[in-house]
Amino acid sequence: MASLHASPILSSSSCNRRIMATLQTPKRGAVQLKNTTRKMVEGLLSMAGQHKTTPTNTISDGKESTLSTATTISELYLIADTVADRVEMHTNIGEQRDNWNTLLLTSINTITLTAAAMAALSAATTTTSFLPFPPLNLSSTLLFSAAAGMMVVMNKIQPSQLAEEQRNAARLFKQLHKEIQTTLAIGKTPTTRDVKDAMEKVLALDRAYPLPLLGVMLDKFPETVEPTVWWPSPNSPREQHDQRKRVLGNGWSEKLEEEMREIVRVLKRKDAEEYKRLGKLALNINKILAISGPILAGVAAVGSAFAFVGSSPSHHHGGSLAVSVAAGALASVVNTLEHGGQVGMVFEMYRNSAGFFKLLEESIEATLNQKNVEKRENGESFELKVALSLGRSLSELRDLASYGSNSSSSNNSRDEEEVSDEFASKLF
Repeated sequence: MASLHASPILSSSSCNRRIMATLQTPKRGAVQLKNTTRKMVEGLLSMAGQHKTTPTNTISDGKESTLSTATTISELYLIADTVADRVEMHTNIGEQRDNWNTLLLTSINTITLTAAAMAALSAATTTTSFLPFPPLNLSSTLLFSAAAGMMVVMNKIQPSQLAEEQRNAARLFKQLHKEIQTTLAIGKTPTTRDVKDAMEKVLALDRAYPLPLLGVMLDKFPETVEPTVWWPSPNSPREQHDQRKRVLGNGWSEKLEEEMREIVRVLKRKDAEEYKRLGKLALNINKILAISGPILAGVAAVGSAFAFVGSSPSHHHGGSLAVSVAAGALASVVNTLEHGGQVGMVFEMYRNSAGFFKLLEESIEATLNQKNVEKRENGESFELKVALSLGRSLSELRDLASYGSNSSSSNNSRDEEEVSDEFASKLF
């Protein structure tokens, strides 16, 4: 009975204790185990300098600490999954750009050599009376022009350099993934600082090795040569925790819900529409090239047949030959643009990107439609996942949401222009 009197909870109300004792007599072993466990928890907390005088507060603080640790671990696992996805993404795009380099290099060299051979044959031909401009000269001019244009594009984007960038990015993301796995495996309790460091490293790698070709592509011919920086700046600004509105629980607040709704609006208005537009453009170009190539090849075949079959006048003979050679040269160019440029792959990439944004929209909306916040994914983890999916830091994500929410009430036309031009994703 000494253990019963030592319990601070049982001594709180004598009346309740008598009633409960009458209704149910506690087992001595269970009470002793409960008291022993509580004393062990209080002893551990007092050694860590977190001892509370009230046992109820001690248990509550321990529960919050456990929840905080679980949230931190889940956020690290979330970042690790995102990093693994980045590895796969950079690996695939690196292979695609290496294919670009091989296909375009082979096609341009073939076109250039063919044009040179036609020019040499034209120079050796002496029968030019039927045409003021020999057909071989015309075809070689077309081929040389096409090769020159393709060389300009290829030299601008440097596919071999792009492929090397993606290989380096995949290697560094693999290294970061192993670092996060090591942090989770060694048994050390992760902290919010570990989460922020991992987040900053992911964003620094995204900046050092961008995926898009337009807008944020690295300068292939810089004026000064500087080392590539793929690590976060040591004096980078820390995340500023803004004042949140009423807390709803499970990491959610009214402010966070407003931010997520605004992110959905920006995704629908800008990102999803832009990639659908680009996908439609790529599809139309692919259709035109797919139809034009066989038609030009057929025209070349028909012209060649008319040039060498039958007894037609010499000027008709020369005209058919000119049409045949020119159409064949154009068919070669069109086929190179379609398959060397992998237009079908570009269309599929744009369509999949639009699908990614659609999935993100529906995921946010489904989460917000769940009225019971305790059944939702943790709000802080969900915000982190959305930020990583869009290639943004948490502060950048909140700034985007605040710009969008203020756009309707803003009287500054400059701010409205910034909002209208802002895309949610910085990754693609």
